[in-house]
Amino acid sequence: MGVPSLRVVAAALWRACGARSRRLGPHRFCLAPMAQNVKASVPVGAKEEQDKKGWSRQGRARVWEETEQKAKKLKSNEDEGQSTKLPKRKVVLLLAYSGKGYHGMQRNAGSSQFRTIEDDLVSALVQSGCVPESHGEDMKKMSFQRCARTDKGVSAAGQVVSLKVWLIKDILEKINNHLPSHIRILGLKRVTGGFNSKNRCDARTYCYMLPTFAFAHKDQDVQDESFRLSAETLQRVNGLLACFRGTHNFHNFTSQKGPQEPSARRYILEMHCGEPFVREGLEFAIITVKGQSFMMHQIRKMVGLVVAIMRGHAPESLLEQSWGPAKVDVPKAPGLGLVLERVHFDRYNQRFGGDGLHEPLDWVAEEGAIAAFKECHIFPSIVDTERRERSMAQWLSTLPAHDFSASALTMAGGAPKASSPLRGSEEGEGDTD
Repeated sequence: MGVPSLRVVAAALWRACGARSRRLGPHRFCLAPMAQNVKASVPVGAKEEQDKKGWSRQGRARVWEETEQKAKKLKSNEDEGQSTKLPKRKVVLLLAYSGKGYHGMQRNAGSSQFRTIEDDLVSALVQSGCVPESHGEDMKKMSFQRCARTDKGVSAAGQVVSLKVWLIKDILEKINNHLPSHIRILGLKRVTGGFNSKNRCDARTYCYMLPTFAFAHKDQDVQDESFRLSAETLQRVNGLLACFRGTHNFHNFTSQKGPQEPSARRYILEMHCGEPFVREGLEFAIITVKGQSFMMHQIRKMVGLVVAIMRGHAPESLLEQSWGPAKVDVPKAPGLGLVLERVHFDRYNQRFGGDGLHEPLDWVAEEGAIAAFKECHIFPSIVDTERRERSMAQWLSTLPAHDFSASALTMAGGAPKASSPLRGSEEGEGDTD
């Protein structure tokens, strides 16, 4: 038998294993026919690479779809993502609000029965994205502090609160978008990290708007649109208000404080009544009082005692007696006309206002917005409520029920009579305990 040529042998080998040859580099490796039913060994990592390529080809559409969904989600949460990356900064917010329908400024933790200004404010802070939701549940986490508390129904044109926030873009606009129109943030300023609006405040200015017929003598008893305050009567009112200037013991002008308690002594810088003006046919006047701090109900009782004297229910001597140790039944004027006008940070401004890093807390640029808010929301609410509910007229009718001779009984050693139940409930008005 002859030896087959080399070309014939090569062709036979090609027919036997050419379909299963693998090319690795420049060489060919043949799988023997006997190993056709045995899986070939795959180098380490090759199978994973094959699976990965196969999965990518088969699931490419799904991968792109999932990637697109993630991108959309990130885009929708862009503001939140940016805010969480921002460091928290201590700021103060200039707050104005009409207090009608609210149970004061301070939030009652764990109670939703009585709505407060801070309930709406904190909700807006969370919804705007400048504070986390957990901080809304626990206000201490954002170092929240109000400059002054206000009573049920009391308004504010210049309240200031301090807190830590994320300084997100258009922060004031975003907060206000989640607030009702009768609550507005009018300004924001950066302050020092340890700033506390209550402790840093040097003084507070309140105003009390009331119809001028409150100063009419009880024998005249004119409580309608016809009454006009005379210059002589206004001068006498201001004479009585001026007596409050200086440091006095105001234990009779609040509740649950005795004459020996040091905290009952307060310093009044200024107190006067401005010129009367007419709104919707009814004449009003505004009493302005500036003091370092005020106790609960103090301002309303200061106004109440002056009105009682002007109407002839109490002698002028009772004003000075009220600062003594004797118990005096001082009437409390309605809360409707009381407005927190301004808070003062003189010492802070002297130390930090000109350091080039912090702005002075004077709110000069916001004066126009403050005046506009009062004209739009605060004064109309007071006038409208007074005309409809006649709160001042009704309160004036309770003055004869007060026993202004109780102090004389105390000084004589007798027991003072109990305060009239007509004095009303005890809601907080002051800015300190």
